[in-house]
Amino acid sequence: MFLFLLAAILPAFILFWYVYSRDITPEPKNVVIKGFIYGVLATLLSTLISGPLLKLGWFENDPTTFWGAFKTAFFGAAIPEETAKLLMLWFLLRKCKDFDERYDGIVYASAVGLGFATFENILYLASSGFGFFQVAISRAFLAVPGHFAFAVIMGYYYSKQHFSWKPEEKKSACVKMWVYPVLLHGIYDTICFAAGLSDTWSVLLTFVLLFFCFRLFRFTRNRIITEAADNASEGSFYARHRDFYGNRHPNNYGNDFRYYYLEGDDDTPEEQ
Repeated sequence: MFLFLLAAILPAFILFWYVYSRDITPEPKNVVIKGFIYGVLATLLSTLISGPLLKLGWFENDPTTFWGAFKTAFFGAAIPEETAKLLMLWFLLRKCKDFDERYDGIVYASAVGLGFATFENILYLASSGFGFFQVAISRAFLAVPGHFAFAVIMGYYYSKQHFSWKPEEKKSACVKMWVYPVLLHGIYDTICFAAGLSDTWSVLLTFVLLFFCFRLFRFTRNRIITEAADNASEGSFYARHRDFYGNRHPNNYGNDFRYYYLEGDDDTPEEQ
């Protein structure tokens, strides 16, 4: 029982610690725990969204073609799950006084997303039977980091929408906080489902999936470090944290903090 709980919970908590430890003003633990609980509730809410879509024939539980895999990935997983997580994040933060820094969006979205992943892990492992170990390993290295990455992106744009004073930027972030996680989640699951359709393609698609996860993790890692660095440079704790974040900034500009973002982001501001 102990190993079961450890395998289900530990991957999510390690990833959440990665985010939480980079917050210069850590969020209250009771609000973070509430975020995890809201993530669990999001798993239940997502079934209320996917259930009607299944009955309408928008996807099938066991796809047998690539098109079927695509529909199941988006309508059976990505859209219901990311919609449910975003709704729970909104419920968590709509009157939250502790949501007072841009980095907080990433922290709270990660709590919701990893709460979702943890409960989903428990359900999968409980039904895995003798394949427990294999399922635990695959979900620890693929599924949980996937939910983590989608949550970081959602939280990043949630904060941009909340704190920005530019109307056009707020509107853009409002769309991106849902669209980007759904797109990435859908692509991720399409590769997963498609890999199981053909023995010929399974090995190749597995490597494609691993590469996608690696790039996705690097993408979200840069979001985390950039936002933490910018937060530190603006806060009263800047002097204490400048070396820590300066050495880890994605562009490695040391203590000379500038607003650099990932290539390809159409929100890239000019150098300050």
